[in-house]
Amino acid sequence: MNIKPLGDRVVIEPLEKEETTAGGIVLPDTAQEKQTRGRVVAVGKGVRLDDGSFAPMPLAVGDEVIYGKYSGTEVSVGSVDYQIMRVTDVLAKVASSKSKKKK
Repeated sequence: MNIKPLGDRVVIEPLEKEETTAGGIVLPDTAQEKQTRGRVVAVGKGVRLDDGSFAPMPLAVGDEVIYGKYSGTEVSVGSVDYQIMRVTDVLAKVASSKSKKKK
């Protein structure tokens, strides 16, 4: 990928949409909601602070995130679609099942 986000922006590759409901009904593209989950594929340096340093980014490449339905800008590179948005437009980071402690 040849996209390098600037400042506090991140590049997210949306995850595949669910094409069937829990009951097994196949949904056409027009009935599907816009995807709001994705995987971070690139991060910028962060916000420049008053002293010239950069605040650390709370996200890293590979993180799975949830973002607003109408957040960011859609960009296509080749046949792959990406969302570019500010890190503040990301609503949550999804914890992987590997990081959950067993009770």
